[in-house]
Amino acid sequence: MSITTRRGDEGKTQLYSGQVISKSDLPPQAVGALDEAVSVLGIARSLTDDTDLHDRILELQRACFVVGSELATHPDSIQRLKERVDAEFLRTLDAERDRLESVVPMPDGFVIPGGTPLAAHLDHARTIFRRCERVAVEMYEKGLMPNLLVLKWLNRTSDLLWLFARQVEGQAVTPRRVRSTPVSN
Repeated sequence: MSITTRRGDEGKTQLYSGQVISKSDLPPQAVGALDEAVSVLGIARSLTDDTDLHDRILELQRACFVVGSELATHPDSIQRLKERVDAEFLRTLDAERDRLESVVPMPDGFVIPGGTPLAAHLDHARTIFRRCERVAVEMYEKGLMPNLLVLKWLNRTSDLLWLFARQVEGQAVTPRRVRSTPVSN
């Protein structure tokens, strides 16, 4: 068995539910962004010596496969999925976010990503989740993905990653400086 199937050589792909669609359609865009985010999370996970953060990132990566299966399944076939994003799935994420919000000091103003390499990768993953969310919103609006909880999970995952990044930066947070005098031409 080869990794190369040649089925996608002409710009088509098959949804989990069997429909063949263009790779430029919304589901492959959303799944592709999610795949990219999972890979960047892998970089972040490889950079941490903190076993707790390592495990939390790994759990987030695993959760992405559940989200990805919903994004890659036509609404008519959604019952085929063994696991879906549900209220408990979202509660788990919210509990983690709430825990971090209680211990991570909020920076004073906007943050410029890059205080540490690990934080920069977490912020990178956060922005990819935002892109995935934008595509998923369009899918939701067009009836291609009926689960509103997927949108909530993507949105809140971005928040969680922002908190992870601030936590690992600690005192290395780089705030945006506000100019005291306007720039003149």
